[in-house]
Amino acid sequence: MKLEDLTPAEIVAELDKHIIGQTKAKKAVAIALRNRMRRQKLPEELQDEVAPKNIIMIGPTGVGKTEIARRLARLTGAPFIKVEATKYTEVGYVGRDVESMVRDLMSVAITMVKDELREEVREKARERVEELILDALLPGAGSGFGPGDAEDAAPPPAESANVPATSASGVSEHTRERFRGMLRAGKLDEKEIEITLSRQSMPAIEIFSGSNVEELDLNLGNLGNIFGGRRRKRRMSVNSARDYLLQEEMDKLVDTERAAEMARNRIENTGIIFIDEIDKIATREGRTNSDISREGVQRDILPIVEGCQVNTKHGAVDTSHILFIAAGAFHMSKPSDLIPELQGRFPLRVELEALEAEEFYQILTQPKNALVRQYRELLLTEGVTLEFEDEAIRDLARIAADVNSRSENIGARRLQTIMELLLEDISFNAPELTGQTIPITRDYVHQRLHDVVQDQDLSRYIL
Repeated sequence: MKLEDLTPAEIVAELDKHIIGQTKAKKAVAIALRNRMRRQKLPEELQDEVAPKNIIMIGPTGVGKTEIARRLARLTGAPFIKVEATKYTEVGYVGRDVESMVRDLMSVAITMVKDELREEVREKARERVEELILDALLPGAGSGFGPGDAEDAAPPPAESANVPATSASGVSEHTRERFRGMLRAGKLDEKEIEITLSRQSMPAIEIFSGSNVEELDLNLGNLGNIFGGRRRKRRMSVNSARDYLLQEEMDKLVDTERAAEMARNRIENTGIIFIDEIDKIATREGRTNSDISREGVQRDILPIVEGCQVNTKHGAVDTSHILFIAAGAFHMSKPSDLIPELQGRFPLRVELEALEAEEFYQILTQPKNALVRQYRELLLTEGVTLEFEDEAIRDLARIAADVNSRSENIGARRLQTIMELLLEDISFNAPELTGQTIPITRDYVHQRLHDVVQDQDLSRYIL
């Protein structure tokens, strides 16, 4: 779906198909997305002046913060990555350079664009693959066909008396066309041939430069491309060779420079970076050494959110108009504990509500990926049919909400714990239950989850 075709109301409606509640957050991201489209319609001199309306989502875990951002990216086809702010707190030890989030986003965009460009050249690549397979099949071109096979497939003398001149491999065009027909009909799919493929590059090994692993952003796997790569011969069936060769030929036909340019443009205008756990780098009064480290990460993130040029192996990326969505529970801190400069770069703040029993019931039943449907379909693959009573589902929702209220509130993730406990025996014995229909009633729910409801020490049931 194209971004310019989506109104804010349509964006919210699409998000409603997968995420229950959180209307305020959905409206905020829908408006931010629509503003990106509006900006692109402005005169060029004004476009650069319109900054993205970055958002901070505040709410407990499991209420849909990450899912809103992820679904938003899928909806619009925008490059998207999720990063945890905490992994940047120990740069030089086990942490990562903050600029790596932009390089990661570039890698995602390159993959997206190349996949699209491959589809554009697929038909041309198929034609080239067909010729390569024919070259391997026919005598004189290095093949899996012996002389007897060629005679069987070749036309009889009378039929071939008027065949024109032979090809460079010594095979008549008529014979080649006959093989082409057999190939297209699938009659040669199991025939073994020998083909030449590019050797897969070695696993990426980063070259260290100074103290920063990512400064050079080069790996030994790319050196093969500089020197033309290495090739190897393999024997396989025509059917298998077709897949290998198709991927290789599509890659050859894709213009790498064009792909990089398209990816950069897409990132700079529609890219989304979701920074999770931003509350973990907030600093509080009475600073300790760890607070100083957290503040350092905030100051490293600041220029990227403000807008700067980040060098990647595909060229420099301007981050000025990337949409940043930050999220955190803020149990032990508050948004005002972030440094003022960073706060100013996230002008929109949205609080997400904790989920109650009614929302849990809707999550179990309404979305396209509803949990009840997931488990029903999973067990149907074993020939076991689950029939959930509505009251049983409501009891599951109430139990999940009750457990969250008495222990750590992990939001909708609690439903997965409850569902696994409920269906543990059925899932384990499913191969022996093939062909049966099993009703999930209120009594069954109470029987299976009695210990969860009664046991005040819930540690064994928590994910």
